Amino acid sequence: MSSTVPSRHYAPLSIALHWIMVVLIAAVYASILLRENYPRGSDLREGLKTWHFMLGLAVLALVIIRIVAARIGHKPPITPEPPAWQVLLAKVTHFALYAFMIAMPVLGWLALSASGKAIPFFGLELPALVGPSEALAEQVEEVHETIGTVGYFLIGLHALAALFHHYIVRDDTLRRMLPGRN
Repeated sequence: MSSTVPSRHYAPLSIALHWIMVVLIAAVYASILLRENYPRGSDLREGLKTWHFMLGLAVLALVIIRIVAARIGHKPPITPEPPAWQVLLAKVTHFALYAFMIAMPVLGWLALSASGKAIPFFGLELPALVGPSEALAEQVEEVHETIGTVGYFLIGLHALAALFHHYIVRDDTLRRMLPGRN
């Protein structure tokens, strides 16, 4: 017999996608930062760049699934209900995070395309989005790097807000997204 009381937690799919993406995004950042420890042209450096590309594109694929899951899934209310300004700030931050998770892989794909490089995706080679253009590649890479830096702050803000709600406000904002709680 099913309960008529709505769940106070996100659906297991939404929770799994959230935490998988946390790990993926951390791996995307780690792979591009770790490459700096190896000489240019070395196999390890090139391998880390390839992983950066593939994991970034995996973020794009999963964020699309995540958006669909969010649209059709249950969004549990926060208990107790936060003030309107916090709800608005959360919506703006979530919008920025989703824009980040879409824009970064697309910009990376565009930069690789404009550089005339292959776009690897776990054994596949994705089509180029544009023809080779050194000027475009440089511009897109600069935007990609700038947004990557902004991403640290967005992700940090999101994590700090969850911890603030959990430890200071003591509401269920964070608990709604923790695995194994349904």
